[in-house]
Amino acid sequence: MKLASCCLLLSVDLVLHAAARPNIVWIVADDLGYADVGFQGSKEIETPHLDALAASGVCFSSGYSSHPFCSPMRAGLLAGRYQHRFGYVSNVPYSPHDDFVGLSKKEVTVAKRLQKAGYRTMAIGKWHVGASHSYHPSRRGFDHFYGFLGGGHDYFKVDVSKPLYEGYFSALQRNGQPEGLEGYLTDRLSDAAVDFVSDQNAESPFFLYLAYNAPHTPMQAPQSWLDRYANVKDKKRRAYCAMVAAMDHGIGRVMAALEKAGLRESTLVAFLSDNGGPEKANGSDNGPLRGGKGDVFEGGVRVPFVLSWPGTLTSGERYEAPVHSIDLSATALALGEAEKVKGKDGVNLIPFLKGEVEGVPHEALFWRKGNGAGKAARMGKWKWLRFEKGPAFLYDLESDLAESKNLAKQHPDIVARLEKAYAEWDADNLPTAFPSYRTYHEKLREVHKEISGPKGR
Repeated sequence: MKLASCCLLLSVDLVLHAAARPNIVWIVADDLGYADVGFQGSKEIETPHLDALAASGVCFSSGYSSHPFCSPMRAGLLAGRYQHRFGYVSNVPYSPHDDFVGLSKKEVTVAKRLQKAGYRTMAIGKWHVGASHSYHPSRRGFDHFYGFLGGGHDYFKVDVSKPLYEGYFSALQRNGQPEGLEGYLTDRLSDAAVDFVSDQNAESPFFLYLAYNAPHTPMQAPQSWLDRYANVKDKKRRAYCAMVAAMDHGIGRVMAALEKAGLRESTLVAFLSDNGGPEKANGSDNGPLRGGKGDVFEGGVRVPFVLSWPGTLTSGERYEAPVHSIDLSATALALGEAEKVKGKDGVNLIPFLKGEVEGVPHEALFWRKGNGAGKAARMGKWKWLRFEKGPAFLYDLESDLAESKNLAKQHPDIVARLEKAYAEWDADNLPTAFPSYRTYHEKLREVHKEISGPKGR
């Protein structure tokens, strides 16, 4: 009888412990423009569900990605530290048989840490941190996976007869098994997220990483969504608007599933883009920001960024201090009572948002393209940049969000301070661990050409 009582008390303790730890949902858009959602001021694209999410939580005025393009940002987010620490500064090539290009196996992912702490984990959508078996989500801490391993995908079809260059026509995967695609990919990713949430309960917490590939190219959307933006004359922009609206609709379905399951107030939901919009490539709009995807100017790294946790975080708040994507990693691990990542690259944001900790999360944030083609640091209102061996740039972001007035000559002391901070940060970084996907495939073509020999041989 005593044993039964002890077991019952232990079971109750475990349930109460699980209930004290929130579910965690990360929703990541792909190449979303800074000004292309309602809560960022868009009047053209209707995003009622994202606007409601922002209204229910905290919108970060200075929310940043840790990198100005796709794959490295995701590596940093999953690893919980600057991707530069392990040399991940290029877009990983889609190479299912190459066991050397991907998120370093020495890096323990946030998913793995949460999994060890008792979380059920699922990744949905775009992976893009290694396509071979050893880099598969199922081997990096996720109990379940539905999506694709490359950097993008056609939104309507799978065609394995086409070249695999970047996997845009590769079979989708569900827990390692190939699948075709019926309907619109954004809808199928939303379906998978709704199904996962609907299967959860309060007995143990879950971590859902929902990585849409919208509105990344190719610019494709169902006719029903395109018709809603028939007034948009530019075809690329029209498709872009439709893709963002379809993604917003899917996010609304996921939020409704959380509500229906009675899990909304026990779930921390984060939304952000992986980087700024590539305006020419996909028709996005970064508003007042200079540059876009691939730039260390604000347009490449400042992104729509929201945290929502009703009942815990104040609704409708705007937080002005700079934060970045890696803070989501530190926040998730702290709330999940999981093993933390060494170092201070990421910060648990909750105590700052609740007013329990004074000051700001970061003294400075840093960015680096490749081995130094573009460098940037932000400290307070100041943003410093340098390209290759060119002159320094300094901007006052409080008065010049567009980064149009270089104040480097007027404030050499501030330039020196930021350059010193950057050098100290960069001293702990590694050089590029693998070539970019373009260089990788160029080398492959050279090898194939050499093997096959001259034409007609």
